[in-house]
Parts: sequence; structure tokens; C-alpha cells
Amino acid sequence: MIGAIPMNRPGWAAVMRQAGAFVDVILHIGAHRTGTTTFQSYLRDNADALKTSGIGFWGPRRTRRGLFAGILPRPAVANRRNREQRGIGRVRLSCAATENKGYTHLVISDENMIGSVGENLGKLSLYPGVGERMARYAQAFSDRPSRVFLTIRALDRFWASSLGYGLSRGCRLPTKDDVEKLATGRRSWRDVITDVACAMPASEITVLPFETYGGQPDAQLALMTGKNPPRNQTRDWLNATPHQPQLRQIVQARGEDCAALTGTGRWYPFDTAQVMALRETYLDDLFWLHAGADGLATFINGTGTDRMGRKPAVVHDARGQSNDDEEKEVG
Repeated sequence: MIGAIPMNRPGWAAVMRQAGAFVDVILHIGAHRTGTTTFQSYLRDNADALKTSGIGFWGPRRTRRGLFAGILPRPAVANRRNREQRGIGRVRLSCAATENKGYTHLVISDENMIGSVGENLGKLSLYPGVGERMARYAQAFSDRPSRVFLTIRALDRFWASSLGYGLSRGCRLPTKDDVEKLATGRRSWRDVITDVACAMPASEITVLPFETYGGQPDAQLALMTGKNPPRNQTRDWLNATPHQPQLRQIVQARGEDCAALTGTGRWYPFDTAQVMALRETYLDDLFWLHAGADGLATFINGTGTDRMGRKPAVVHDARGQSNDDEEKEVG
């Protein structure tokens, strides 16, 4: 975890929004397995209504198709071009173009900004590189105020969902030692939030619990923009983790042993002691957030909309859908 010094933020985002000088940039950074695809689909489906309300939206179909290219370092052919500076310039020009179109809010939703499920599983750690990644994105938005929204989830459910999703995307079955390392790992949401705050000290960070806001994209958008959002007309759960019969087929097709996948429902690899350890860590995170998060973030633990109320951590009767559908993004 990167150490961070609590800051009394001057609230420049609010000041500039009131002055109408800048579009309000809202970075929705995930986390994975917390309904991000559902949220992005909701924004895409309501693109026309959002445009009328002055809300622009950039999702993965835009951010991963060149917009963020160069922001994060990666192997490239050596030349005289500075890929990072070109990436920063591209983002700033795109923000300015959105601003010139009259948008007052720009929601940028891409959970891969903080890392990936594959990286988490490969290193058996919770977003170990989030600090460095967000520091680089911070440079791209340093010319205008930005706010950050992060959704967190009970760690036993988060890791179970990540493991199942990872299997469906080519990751290997975890060993017993892997599962134990996940259950006893020291890194938690508190570390992730602290790293983000250290990387983006001028940004207001808001944390939402998945257990309250999962499946409520309209409630999340209302918190982000302060505007009345389009009503969420569906409870379909998109990009859901495959159940064990599907996972068995995937693993068998790769020629791997699937003895660990014996049930019919969702795969839950942790034993009772491991679950208790993970939940205790999550409760510690929630206690820290309720106590003020050392001044680094704001925790909102409301009930969302009265219509939806609370939702369970796992929805068992939902449909799954990939994040590969074409997105209608505005701004």
C-alpha cells in the first residue's frame, strides 16, 4: 500500500462546475465484478436521454479503441514520438470537444483503468498496480477537475466471482495454496483506496458498496451527476459469472482436471475459515470507511432507490452477457 497524507481538498470541482468553466469529469473505475458492464449498458441504452440532460459517456468501446493508447507504458517500436504525451493530449482534446458540445458531465466508465482480473489472479493480490496506473491517468485529466467513483464488494464474493470469470477467460484453476493466499492476503480495499487517493490527491473519491448499489445503475448515476437519471427498466445481470456446469465444459475442453467443479450453482472455492477471514477483512474496510477513511474518500452506504432497495451480493437468476456488444457512447 502506498502511504497517503489526508488532504483538505478545496472543492475545486464544485467551484468550477458552478462557474460552468469545465465539463465535470467523472471517472467510474470499477471495480471488476461489481456490475460495471450492467452500468455501462444502462448508459448506452439511455444515450439519447443522457445527451438531453447534458451527460456524456465514454465506455470501454471508446477508451479501449485508442483513446487511452499511450497513457500506460507498454512495449513499442522505438521512435521519436512520445506515446505518453500523445495519449495525454488525445484525452484532453476529447474532453475539450465534449465540453464544446455543451455537456456538463462526462462519465468515463472503464474498470480496466485500475487493472484486470487476470492480473489480480496472476499475482493473487487486489489491484497491486492501481497506484501507478491511476497516477498516469491523473496526468491526462490534470487540466480539469475530476471525481472518482469506486464500487467495492465483500472479498469472499469478489474473489469467487473473479475466479469463475477468470476460468471462463483462459485462467487456470487455482491450487489450494492459491485459494489460501487469497483468503489470507493482507491487501484489501483500504489499500486500493489509499493508493488511488495518493495517485490522485486533487480528486474527490467516492466509494459505494456493491451490496447496496449492485444492479442499480440509475441510483449510481444520480449520485455521480446530481441529476434525475432515466429509470432502470431491467434487472438483467450482464457479464455474470458462469455456473459450474459451464465452467466444467470450459475446463474440460482445455484438457484440464475439473474435479474441483462438482456443483450446479456458482463456484465458491473457500472453506468456512477462509470465508471468515475474508469477511473480517471486509468488515475492517467498512469500519475504516464509516470512520471517515482518514479523509481520503467519502463512503455512501444508502439504500439506493426505494424501488429497488437492497440487493444480495450474488444474483442467482440473472442472465450473463459479455462486454463485447457495440456501445452507443455520446460526447
